[in-house]
Amino acid sequence: MVKINALLREKIPAEVRTKVTQVFSMLRTSFMNVRVQRIGHYIAGNKLLWRTLLLLAIVYHLGEAAIRISPFTKTAQSQEQTALQPENGMGGAGLFDGEGEYVVAAMAGFHPDHAHHAEDAFSEIEVAALLDTPAAPEDVSQVLTFSFYSLESGDIIGTIAANSGLVEDTLISVNNIRNTRLLQIGQMIRIPNQDGVYHTVKAGETLETLAETHKTTSNRIRAANELFDDTLIVNTSLFIPGGRLDWVNRQEINGDLFIWPSAGHISSPYGYRRSPFTGERSFHSGLDIAAPIGTPVRAAMSGRVAQVGYSEIFGNFVVLNHHSGYRTLYAHLHTVRTRTGANVATGERIGDMGNSGLTTGSHLHFTVYRNGATVNPRTLMRR
Repeated sequence: MVKINALLREKIPAEVRTKVTQVFSMLRTSFMNVRVQRIGHYIAGNKLLWRTLLLLAIVYHLGEAAIRISPFTKTAQSQEQTALQPENGMGGAGLFDGEGEYVVAAMAGFHPDHAHHAEDAFSEIEVAALLDTPAAPEDVSQVLTFSFYSLESGDIIGTIAANSGLVEDTLISVNNIRNTRLLQIGQMIRIPNQDGVYHTVKAGETLETLAETHKTTSNRIRAANELFDDTLIVNTSLFIPGGRLDWVNRQEINGDLFIWPSAGHISSPYGYRRSPFTGERSFHSGLDIAAPIGTPVRAAMSGRVAQVGYSEIFGNFVVLNHHSGYRTLYAHLHTVRTRTGANVATGERIGDMGNSGLTTGSHLHFTVYRNGATVNPRTLMRR
C-alpha cells in the first residue's frame, strides 16, 4: 500500500473523477433504499462490502487510464512516478512528498497476486479526498436490534455504555431509566446495536424535521424503525439514530441537576416522618441541612429570585425560579442576601443559615418543586 499526497487528484482526468462519483452515488442510492429488501440494510451497514464495491467501480471505470502503482517496491514506485507525468509536461517530481497524504490501496490494474489487498480499499471519505469531490455525510443505516446485559455489583450506566461502544444517553433512553441511582443488581437492560434515543411523535412532525432536529438523516430513521412509508402516527415512539437526550433530562436522571445549597449534615430527609413538634406522622416537603448560624446558603441552580419574605413557619425565606418548571425554596435563613427579581448563578450566595420561623435549631429547609409539586431533592443533587 502506498501513500499519495493530494497532488494525485490532478493526475486523474476530470471525466474519470465524475464517472466514479456517479457510480458511487448510484450504488449508495440503490442499497440505502430501505423499501427494497432487508438485504439492503445489511449491505448498507457493511463497511467491508461497501469498500469492495467501490473498489470494483474504480477498477472498472479507471481501466488503463488509471494510475498503476505497485505498493511493494521502491523501483515500482519510481516507475509509476514517471508514468504519472501528464502530457502537458508537468513534472511528477515531489508526488510522494508533502503533507495531506491519502491512503490508496490496490488501484486499477493490481496484479492478481495482490487481490487480497482489496479489503483495504477506499473509505468514502478517502475517495472524496482523492477525487476532489465533497464527502457526503456518514449515513450508515441499520435496523435496530438489541442484546441484553444483567447488571452486576459496581456497574454504572456510563461504564456499561462505554464498554458497548455507545453513549450514556442511548442506554438511558432505550431502557426508560428514570434514575440511574436506582438500578439493581441482576436487572436486565437492553444494549442496542447503535446510538440513539426514543422520541414520541408529535403533531406536524415529519421524518425530515426529526432528522434535522436530531442531526441525523431520514434514511437512518427509516432503516432503524423499518418504516416502509413516510407516514408518522402521533404519539408513537420512534428510535432516532444518533439522537441525544436534553441536558436537563440527563442531569435529572443522573442526579446532577442541583448542587448542595449549603454545607452541613441532613437532619431530616424528604418524605413522611414523625413531627418534632406534634409527634404525629406528617409529610416533610423538603430536606433539612443542619449547620451553625451564618453558614452560607447558595443557589442550587441558576435562576431568578421570585420571592423574598418572611412567614411564621419558614421564617426568612427565598424562592428561586429555574428552567424546565423547577422552583426552589430556602427557608429559616438568618440573613437574606438577595432581592426579588435578581438573577443568580449556580453557587451564588443568597443568604445565611439560621433558625428563624418554626425550628428546633439552626438549619436550612430546602424544597424543590417541579411544575408546582414537591420532589425529593436528594434524587436531583450531586453526590
